[in-house]
Amino acid sequence: MVIAKKTISIILADDHAIVREGLQALFAKEKDFEVVAEANDGLSALEFVEQLHPDVVILDLELPDIKGLEILRQINQRYPDIRVIVLSMHAKEAYVVEAIQNGARGYVIKGSDTCELVTAIRKAMTGNRYISLPFSEQLIQDYLEKYQSQDFDPYDTLTNRERQVLHLVAHGSSNTEIAKRLKISSRTVETHRARIMEKLSLENFTELVRYALRKGIIPIE
Repeated sequence: MVIAKKTISIILADDHAIVREGLQALFAKEKDFEVVAEANDGLSALEFVEQLHPDVVILDLELPDIKGLEILRQINQRYPDIRVIVLSMHAKEAYVVEAIQNGARGYVIKGSDTCELVTAIRKAMTGNRYISLPFSEQLIQDYLEKYQSQDFDPYDTLTNRERQVLHLVAHGSSNTEIAKRLKISSRTVETHRARIMEKLSLENFTELVRYALRKGIIPIE
């Protein structure tokens, strides 16, 4: 009796089409890999995850609406059996630590050998973790212990929906645009915004933008 090899279903979440095309070509060489969807922003990635429940998500950290780390956190919270591999240009320990802290099963630097990403997926599928060179497990573990000892962050009190609204507001979306994107009413968006301001002790939009800059929700130009 021949047992069929399980196909590994994959969602690609990256806002650059050329990166997604390259990954498609790479995974086409692996007979048991199947890309089931491509997302060019964070909300689309979440929608595809909910609809398709893949085995693996390849996730960029710099998405245009909701940052990859928040998408990672929400996937890990709602679907802990889905393995998320971060594929990022950021090669600093802080990014790796936050990704692992939020549930990533792998962290691969863009520009690494293509075999690293395939290795990361296969390790994740066996319950292991893969961290791209030049990082080491011991170094990341040391940083994780330091990270866990940090002070309480009020950001942790926000709900998933409040975080989505915060990210979209910080990127300049209006209440009407947010309501349409999240499929909720403008009144509900206003309620979420008020709760965000209260929980984060912010007084106005300028303070919200400053907070978003400090938090890395929007990039410092």
